[in-house]
Amino acid sequence: MALSDDQKNQIAAQRESSAQTLRAVSPGMEERLYTAHEVLDHGFVRVIDYMGDDSAIVQAARVSYGEGTKHVSNDEGLIRYLMRHWHSTPFEMCEIKLHVKLPVFVARQWIRHRTANVNEYSARYSILDREFYIPAPEHVAAQSSVNNQGRGQLLEGEEAARVLEILKADSTRTYDNYEAMISDEGQQGLARELARMNLPTNIYTQWYWKVDLHNLFHFLRLRADSHAQYEIRVYAEEMCRIVADWVPLAYGAFEDYRLGGATLSARALDCVKKMLAGEDVTQEKSGMSKGEWREFRALID
Repeated sequence: MALSDDQKNQIAAQRESSAQTLRAVSPGMEERLYTAHEVLDHGFVRVIDYMGDDSAIVQAARVSYGEGTKHVSNDEGLIRYLMRHWHSTPFEMCEIKLHVKLPVFVARQWIRHRTANVNEYSARYSILDREFYIPAPEHVAAQSSVNNQGRGQLLEGEEAARVLEILKADSTRTYDNYEAMISDEGQQGLARELARMNLPTNIYTQWYWKVDLHNLFHFLRLRADSHAQYEIRVYAEEMCRIVADWVPLAYGAFEDYRLGGATLSARALDCVKKMLAGEDVTQEKSGMSKGEWREFRALID
């Protein structure tokens, strides 16, 4: 992981300073603040700021629902109730701001979650660093034969080495040309905003990403899933660890009902009932497509 000297000095200064506050703080998050947690070969995730904790969720729910929540005897029970019944606004009372360094192709997948405030490093004003994501050999795989957007078997031996060499050579060559185009040695040089278009999508970018907890949970439910692309999943998994320290009660409920849970269609639920009653249920009898049936069997087997 390559942190610049300025970033290292900034982190050290932030970690050394402290101030009294009357606002709610999360001890687990205070330990996380500003520290960069490594992801992939050059990336990281670090917490810049946060607002709220488990108690903020409970407070908002009780203000919103008043007498209706008095039968819930404790904060954990209320949070689990809110998660179980898909309530959203109480979780929106908590927010987090992250500094993320990630490959551009991961950023373009990530930005599809249009529920956050984002400010990205600008290659119009600054020069991007010579840092590229090159997958480890154990993550170089062929296209899946059953999933159009996933990986299949690992490439091995000479084929894996050939692919890795292409990635490294192309990354180096395009960056060399990028530097040459923006150079002002003896010539005016191409504008940075134009020169950047020749760079590959495995080059690293950085951004500040601010999101509320409700939308963060939605992001993590999709991106921390085992079916998500590895390169974005490892960021989501690191963020899961951060959130678990920030709002442990809310994360516990999320882990139980979302990450570890499943949603069944009406047809799938009907099949489960028939199976429990001892009936022989097949794909043909289920009313499901082959893809639905395959996913259903993978879920219950």
